[in-house]
Amino acid sequence: MRRSDKQIYKGKVDIMDIELKELTHKNFALASRIDRSDISENFVDNINTIMEYTNYGIEHCCIGHTFAIIKNDVYIGLIMLGEAIEWETDPPEMKSVPFYRLMGFVIDKKYRGKGIGGKALEMTIAEVYKDFGVRPIALGCHKENELAAKFYIKHGFKKTKYMEHNDIYYLRYPER
Repeated sequence: MRRSDKQIYKGKVDIMDIELKELTHKNFALASRIDRSDISENFVDNINTIMEYTNYGIEHCCIGHTFAIIKNDVYIGLIMLGEAIEWETDPPEMKSVPFYRLMGFVIDKKYRGKGIGGKALEMTIAEVYKDFGVRPIALGCHKENELAAKFYIKHGFKKTKYMEHNDIYYLRYPER
């Protein structure tokens, strides 16, 4: 059997053919089908909240992108990376220079652990850097979400001692 780059078999997924598409009201219903039923909303915001944040960003001319992650025409994830509006709980280093904030990043449970999340994260960062310029990136990761914490550290984020409610801040600085 010859493997095409669009096949999934024996638990392996070719990550080369994922695409990012702006989340809009037109594709919202398709993105709502992403199965994240095993992830608490304490860990990642739901699709409605992500759409609310996206609308806020558009209405207030914030820079950034909210992408649906698509593989073989199937919506398999979401990721939001945009201008970090200052929060009282932000680490001090975020208050001295402009930052981006990563939010709402989730991959459908059938597609996790296959490299898609890492590829989508790096594609999103590259796209935001290209469109809006290079800045450090901040995110909050629930203190009990150990798998996500390991993922972010693997992708260049450093854990801080700062928290926002139950989320620990992680920061990633651009490579020099």
